[in-house]
Formats: sequence, C-alpha cells, structure tokens
Amino acid sequence: MSEKKIGLGTRMLVGGIAGLVGTMAMTSAMRRLHEKLPPQERYPLTPREIIDEAAAQADLEVTSEGAKDLTIAGHFAYGAACGALLATMYPRLSARGGAAAGVGVWLGSYLGWIPATNILKPATDHPPRRNALMIGVHLVWGATTAKAMAELFRIRQTMMEDGPNHDAPGRNS
Repeated sequence: MSEKKIGLGTRMLVGGIAGLVGTMAMTSAMRRLHEKLPPQERYPLTPREIIDEAAAQADLEVTSEGAKDLTIAGHFAYGAACGALLATMYPRLSARGGAAAGVGVWLGSYLGWIPATNILKPATDHPPRRNALMIGVHLVWGATTAKAMAELFRIRQTMMEDGPNHDAPGRNS
C-alpha cells in the first residue's frame, strides 16, 4: 500500500472510522478505570465536565439525560475527528506510534485548547490518579485507532477490490 495511492478523502474516512473504534475501546477502559478511583475522585470524567461547562458558558439549559447523550456524541465525534486528522498525516502508523499520538491528543487537549478556552482547568490542576487514567485511556485510543486504520486499509486492498459480481441476480457463477 503506497501512501501516494491513498487519497485524502480515503484517509479521512478510514481515520474517522478507526477513531470511532478507538474511542469505543477508550470509553470502555474509562468506565472500568473510573470505578477503581477512590470515591472522592469518582465524579464525572472530563468529557462530561466539558459538556456541562460548555453548556453553562453558552447559557444553555441541558437536562441530565441530554448531557449524557451530548457527552457520548461529542466524545465520539472528537475521537473520529482526531482519527481522521491522524490518518491524513500518518496513514501507516504502528500501534506504538498511535499510542504516542494518543498522548499527543491528551496533551493538546488537556494542557492546550480545553484550558485555553476556559472550559476546564489545565490537567496539572487535576488529581494525579485521574490524569493517569486519562493518559492511559488515550494510549488505548491511539493504539486501537492505529490498528483499526491498518486493518481498514488492508480490507480496502483485498476484499473491497474490483472483481466479478458472481452473487448478483441472474449471474452465473
């Protein structure tokens, strides 16, 4: 698979889907690790805090159930967008490289745009165990996203290739 033969649209599509897959693995790990935090640190994780604070800053009233749905939608949309961006830059990323990219997403978010937009305090002001949890799940996101990208690119080059359509009605095998 040559990088020159993979168009930008394809990279974005594959990366977006892979980012969703990575976000599912990440979110599952988040739930399991959140349960292991000490009770005083078991308050909502940052994706929910971001939604709550962004709604408050926009002076929007969001119900608890609505905030849950917005959190899931926003979290998965962000994971897909980051996956698409990652695939546009590095379509042949190893799991190790993906894990490093996941940490880069954490750094850029939790020490970058999130505190810069005054949505949450920088991660340096968060409890260390919660930071460790979030860094760990970003490693999961990145490695899983990279593996999913590689698999989707292989799928495109094998079972999605052109060929005879033997299963269409009226076709002889």
